[in-house]
Parts: sequence; C-alpha cells; structure tokens
Amino acid sequence: MDSHNYLIIGGTSGIGLAIVEILREEGHQLYVTARNRGELPEDSAVHFFAHDITEPQFPIEKLADSLQGLVYCPGTIQLKPFMRLQEDDYLEDFRVNFLGATAAIRSCLPLLRKSSTGASIVMFSTVAVTVGMPFHASVACAKGAIEGLTRSLAAEFAPQIRVNAIAPSMTDTRLAQPFLNTEQKSELAKARHPLKRVGAPDDIAAMAVFLLMQKSSWITGQILHVDGGISGVQLFK
Repeated sequence: MDSHNYLIIGGTSGIGLAIVEILREEGHQLYVTARNRGELPEDSAVHFFAHDITEPQFPIEKLADSLQGLVYCPGTIQLKPFMRLQEDDYLEDFRVNFLGATAAIRSCLPLLRKSSTGASIVMFSTVAVTVGMPFHASVACAKGAIEGLTRSLAAEFAPQIRVNAIAPSMTDTRLAQPFLNTEQKSELAKARHPLKRVGAPDDIAAMAVFLLMQKSSWITGQILHVDGGISGVQLFK
C-alpha cells in the first residue's frame, strides 16, 4: 500500500486518536494537531504540532507539500434548555464546529489539490441534526451548518476532492463523559439505541478511514450515519 499524507485535526483523543491509530498501522504519514499532545503516541510517522482551531490562519508550513486527506474532528456537546441558551453559546458552538473547519479547509485546499490521486475531506455532524432531540438546539444548528458545507463543497470541489461527513450518535469519548459517567446514565444511553450500546471511537474511526481511501472513491456529498440505528430504525415492543 502506498503511503499517503493525512491531516487529522483534533487527533489526540477520542475518535481523532482512533483514526490516527488505524492510519499509523497502515503506514501513512500523519500530521496531527490539537491544543496539546494528549494521548498521541511518539512515532516517526506521526508529526504533531499545537494549534488552536479558533485561530483564523492554519499553519500549513508544518505540513507536507501535498495532502491526500483532511479530517476535522473538533466538536462540542453543549446541551442546555433553549431558554437557557445565550448568544455566546451559539457563537462558541459555531466557532468550534463550523468556522474552525472552514478555516482549515481554506488554508489546506492548495495542498489537497496537489494530490495526484485525488483527495478526501471528512467532517463530523451529529445524529441530532436529523433526529430532533431536546436540549440540542445550539449544537444541532452548528452541525447542520457542517452538513450544508459538506454538500456545497462536494459539488464545488468535484471531481478532484471528495467531501463527506459522519453523523454519530452518543460515542464513549472524553467529551461525552458527563453523559455516561454513571451506570444509570450509561444504561439509559444504550437503551435508546436499537443496537443497545453506545458507540466506541473505533466504530466511527473505521468509517472515517474508509472515506479517506480509494475504496470510497465513488462517494461524495454524503452524510453517513454511524449511530447504532437511532436515526433510521424504530423498534416496536
């Protein structure tokens, strides 16, 4: 298998780290950024640099001359009743989930266009955009913007660059711990899903890696639901 250059933004924990681990095992060169190194292993094929995704300029000088893929992992889970949400809450969710993605893509687009084999961009939405859920107004709006961006850029960048997004349900990551940190919370979360468990980082990472690879070369502009069936299946008792 040829070695490719991939940029994983937010790749030092949770789903991002799981993506890094899979790609590292496959022998690719990885450029990984987050605010801190977190759990990222030391490896000659893993090039880490610190970056705050709320900054308007992305440091492309730290990357290879071309990229075959970009994955934007940062997200928020800010759940509040609608009447408690303030303008700053909406702005923070929009800044992290949407504006950070647009800044990274804008900066890295010349490197993605240099790829002789084509390139792939993967972003993350949430099942709450498709399935109305209480207390999700702010994050669902921000992730809804990601879904619109995915389809728009897929059209604009075709055929050289594919753009897709993954919409997970509850996944067992550090970000989700406040909602899974007791046995009761964990069991309730599992029960809501037809497959009767919450997601693991590897469940989501496997789809992200697939979307980066040539095996998915006829897929673009799609929102892939990796959500334990919660968005499309209703069980009757």
